[in-house]
Amino acid sequence: MANEELMEEMDTEGTLITLEDEEGNEVEFEFLDVVEYEGEEYVVLIENDEEADEVVILKINPIDDDTEEYTSIEDEDLLEKLFEIFKQKYEGEINFE
Repeated sequence: MANEELMEEMDTEGTLITLEDEEGNEVEFEFLDVVEYEGEEYVVLIENDEEADEVVILKINPIDDDTEEYTSIEDEDLLEKLFEIFKQKYEGEINFE
């Protein structure tokens, strides 16, 4: 699914996504953006909690035209690059500490 289609489908800001953590607990996240890097797409989320102060970046893996899965990223260097892209895109709009 192309970045533009995903953005339209999710209607961007305020969209909530429920995912399961490693223990099988449901966790609700707010969709922030989709970042493209080296031909791959990554979703940027933040936990839907007033105390949340870290974003979560997951790789988007299309399964078919209507379904995709999100997988965690183990490569710390890749995570840093993706976070830098996200920060540059929202510089001045989001306060990064």
